[in-house]
Amino acid sequence: MAEPPEIRIGTAEREDAMKRLSDHFAAGRLSVAEFDERSGIVAAAMTRGDLAKVFTDLPDPVSEKPAPVAKRSGFGTQWPERVMPVVPILCVILFFVTHQWWIFLLIPLAGAVLFGGRDNMRRREYRDQRRRDRRDRRDERRGY
Repeated sequence: MAEPPEIRIGTAEREDAMKRLSDHFAAGRLSVAEFDERSGIVAAAMTRGDLAKVFTDLPDPVSEKPAPVAKRSGFGTQWPERVMPVVPILCVILFFVTHQWWIFLLIPLAGAVLFGGRDNMRRREYRDQRRRDRRDRRDERRGY
């Protein structure tokens, strides 16, 4: 529910309004003279109505999509890539110890176990991203 424009504002609201005004200036919607004039009005504003007058002819701020979370580069995210080169070495050692040829069948088995589910994860991430994009486009059309 929107609050009445007569509500007094504080420093935090003025700083937020200045940031939004600066964003509009950076986007090229305001000239230097307009920015100076409007920033003076924001600095002297006492109520929400005073701030609203500054933004009447400017578009609403576009909500930014959250940045994708970067995967950690530590051991936790790359352990299959680090383990797989060790598997053939272990197989050779086990072959010389046990003299059993079938030990080398563990190499492709380890690859299947370590890397088998990756394509499914990629497909799932791609599908989820497409769903989010479709929902965002639908919301933009509806004006949300």
